[in-house]
Amino acid sequence: MATVTRPEPDAQDSARLATVAETGTEYASVADNGTRPLGVDTYFGTHGDPRYHAHRYELALDYRPGPNRLAGSARIGAVAGPRTLSEFTLDLADFRIGRVLVAGRPARYTHRAGKLRVRPSTPIDANAAFTVEVYYAGNPKPVRSPWGGVGWEELTDGSLVASQPIGAPSWYPCNDRLDDKAAYQISVTAPADYTVVVSGRLLTHSGRGTSATWVYEQPAPTPSYLVSVSIGHYETVRVAARDAGVPQLAHVPGPLLPRFRADFARQPEMMALFQELFGPYPFDEYTVVVTEDDLDVPIEAQGMATFGANHVDGAGGFERLVAHELAHQWFGNSVGLAGWRHIWLNEGFARYAEWLWSERSGGRSAADLARAEYAVLAALPQDLILSRPRQKLLFDDRVYGRGALTAHAVRRALGDAAFFAMLRDWTTAHRHRVVTTNVFTAHAARYASRPVDALLDAWLHRGPLPAFPV
Repeated sequence: MATVTRPEPDAQDSARLATVAETGTEYASVADNGTRPLGVDTYFGTHGDPRYHAHRYELALDYRPGPNRLAGSARIGAVAGPRTLSEFTLDLADFRIGRVLVAGRPARYTHRAGKLRVRPSTPIDANAAFTVEVYYAGNPKPVRSPWGGVGWEELTDGSLVASQPIGAPSWYPCNDRLDDKAAYQISVTAPADYTVVVSGRLLTHSGRGTSATWVYEQPAPTPSYLVSVSIGHYETVRVAARDAGVPQLAHVPGPLLPRFRADFARQPEMMALFQELFGPYPFDEYTVVVTEDDLDVPIEAQGMATFGANHVDGAGGFERLVAHELAHQWFGNSVGLAGWRHIWLNEGFARYAEWLWSERSGGRSAADLARAEYAVLAALPQDLILSRPRQKLLFDDRVYGRGALTAHAVRRALGDAAFFAMLRDWTTAHRHRVVTTNVFTAHAARYASRPVDALLDAWLHRGPLPAFPV
């Protein structure tokens, strides 16, 4: 059985990064499909290269599940920053490199410690567009780190990708930065009896002998960690006849279909509710994969979520996770993060969406669930600063719970009409962009009839729990 766990990295002891973390201004939120970095990520500063912006990836992969063999080529369209590039880097794990081309010409390179350092034959002019091609092969595996592995994961019969937070280099070369969103076209060739699912829209599926090739396109700007692949023996079905205007597909092992149909029957209702509360669904379609293996947690990707066999019980026992992963399409995927320190904006609102779904579908109210969460957090150590959790607490459940309580506190302060108007405008204004905590607090304050600075400061920037919001 394969399991995928959320990492708990060790804290970085870096005064420079700590200074950046205190400012809350490491990146700007910009209107174009790319995002220009203004600093370094405060948790994974060795990942990515801020000297250029990648705007399109074209990946052609050939994968053999038995030997876990991957051969690939990546063509990356990019734009240099304001300085001439005599070299640049890509993040890529331990693969054998066949060749590297820049603008169609062979380039010198070195590849060590997860960094592919490329020196083009001619320096790239400032602000100039360029392409880099990388041909590589090997046995993909999770990226090694002090806290375990993330990325490409072998299953009992097949594979999946679980890249959060830094696993993308485990299977393709990339500028592994949260703020460097790009479009993707991904072609995967695999044995014909397997189904290949990629986070995007299926363009073509063609067979040749014992192999088949699947080509997917994701035109929406996507950070590297939210690109996912799942390969296994699946049946493809619609989630339900009523899809709230958004195509909703699922890829499920045949024996699990009866349980899946029961557990995901209300997903179209969730889609309708979340569009009412959060604004239009931000992608072309939504895809769900259920693996034959158990997973510790579902896997979020852009326009896609992957659940383990243990998450379908036929009794709706994990329906809150169905709501949680769907909500991430607004909070975390379309509206992305400028740095990992702002993760509460993803997980807090996805947890709060669970409570909103419960409230609107005949379950416990959001207020009741908030009070229960508050009691849990009050009994735990009060050493979490939500706006800048220590790195080892990045995926701590307190980030999720306190983030949801912060959302509830803002709702109580603004009132329902202003709160949901604020959320819809938030997802519209920052669609396919990146944001920070400071950007959110400034946005929320514009919808308040009285100042909310003290309230937001207490929930976001102080350790002890504030009083329960009423």
